[in-house]
Amino acid sequence: MPMNRVQFQQGMSLPEFMQRFGTETQCAAALEAARWPQGFQCPRCGHAEHSALKSGSRKTFQCCSCRHQTSLIAGTVFQSTHLPLTIWFLAIYLISQAKTGLSALALKRQLGVSYPTAWRIHHKLMQAMAEREEIYTLQGNVQADDAYLGGEHPGGKAGRGSENKVPFVAAVSLDEQHHPIYAKFTAIPDFTRTAIADWARDFLTPGCTVLTDGLACFNGVADAHCHHDVIVAGGRKPRELPQFLWVNTLLSNLKTSTSGAYHAFKFSKYAQRYLSAVTYRFNRRFRLADLPASLLRAAVSIGPRSERWLRAAEESC
Repeated sequence: MPMNRVQFQQGMSLPEFMQRFGTETQCAAALEAARWPQGFQCPRCGHAEHSALKSGSRKTFQCCSCRHQTSLIAGTVFQSTHLPLTIWFLAIYLISQAKTGLSALALKRQLGVSYPTAWRIHHKLMQAMAEREEIYTLQGNVQADDAYLGGEHPGGKAGRGSENKVPFVAAVSLDEQHHPIYAKFTAIPDFTRTAIADWARDFLTPGCTVLTDGLACFNGVADAHCHHDVIVAGGRKPRELPQFLWVNTLLSNLKTSTSGAYHAFKFSKYAQRYLSAVTYRFNRRFRLADLPASLLRAAVSIGPRSERWLRAAEESC
C-alpha cells in the first residue's frame, strides 16, 4: 500500500514546539506578531506610533496619537486570563495536533490545571475554530448527507425523535479528481426544506452542484441557487454507494473521533463547537506544522469570550 503523504507529513514535534514557545517571552513575541503582523495599530484610532510600557509580566501599548492604552491580550480570546501564555500556547499545540480531538479532562492532565480552567480553555479555542470556519463556503461539486450527533437516552424517544440527537448536515467539496478539498459539519434545527435552504445560503457558493441521496429536504439547495443532483439508494444504504464515499468517510472519522476522545458532552448545547473543531483540523490537514500558528491567529481575531458567554451556547452558536 502506498504511503499516504498527508498522514505521514512532518508536522511540529513537541521538542520543536518547546524550543520555539517554551518561554513566556517567546510566546508574547509570537502573540504580538499574530495580532499585529504589520506592526502595532491602535485598536481605537488605528495609528501605528506607540510607546511600550511594562505592566506586570506583560507589555502595555500606549498610542502616541490618542493615548489609548491596550495590553497584549486585551481584545483577544486571552483577555483577563491569569494563566501564563506558555500554558495557552501548549493548549493550542495539543488541541491542534490531536487528530481525533482532545477532551477537557485530557487537557487538564496535560496542562496541570483544574478541570474548570481546562474546560474554559478548550471551549474558547473551539469557539475560535468555529468562528473561523463560518467565513468559508463550499463550491464546485459537493456531497451532502443528513446525520445526527448523539444517541438515544435509555427510556427516551427512539430514532430521529430522540431528545439527545442533534441534526446536522455533513458536506464535502471535491476537486476535479474527486478528492476532498474542504468539509463542513453544520448543526441545524431540523431537516426541513427551509432549514436546508438557509444552510445552503450561508455555507454554499451559488451555482455549485450538490449531490444527495434524495431526502426531500435537500431540495432546499435549489432555493439557494445551487444545482441539485440526486442518486436514489434503491434499497441500499447511502453509505454503500461509491458516489458518497467521501462524505461517509468523514462521518465515520467523526464517529471515531467523538467516541474515542469524549466520554460525554451536551450535544444539544455545544454540538457546533465540537463539529467545527473536527472540520477545522480536516480543512488544514495539508499544513499540519502550521496548525498551531493558524489556531493562534484565530484565537487572536475573535475577541474576548467569557465563560458566561461560552455557556450560553444555545444563543451564541
